[in-house]
Amino acid sequence: MSWGDQPYGAVLVTASGFVAEGPSRVVKNADPDAHAEREAIREAQRRLGRKELAGSVLYSTSRPCRLCEAAAAEAMVSRMYFGPQLVDAGAPRP
Repeated sequence: MSWGDQPYGAVLVTASGFVAEGPSRVVKNADPDAHAEREAIREAQRRLGRKELAGSVLYSTSRPCRLCEAAAAEAMVSRMYFGPQLVDAGAPRP
């Protein structure tokens, strides 16, 4: 919030470690699709140079919305965890 957006964030990791982070950019970019989870997925795809993120895990501050979960499923993210107690949301569903 201190940098001008919503208080949501997400990170994506693989067995090798941290790959990408995604703060919410909905307000800053005036983009309703710039949720933290999708920002982390996009950044990971860019950094790794591939669309598929099989074997990765997405951690986010809150339960991903339906569209973010679908984006994670399309990217083949293997598992999602959310919230302060890291609730296991399982494999993403399209």
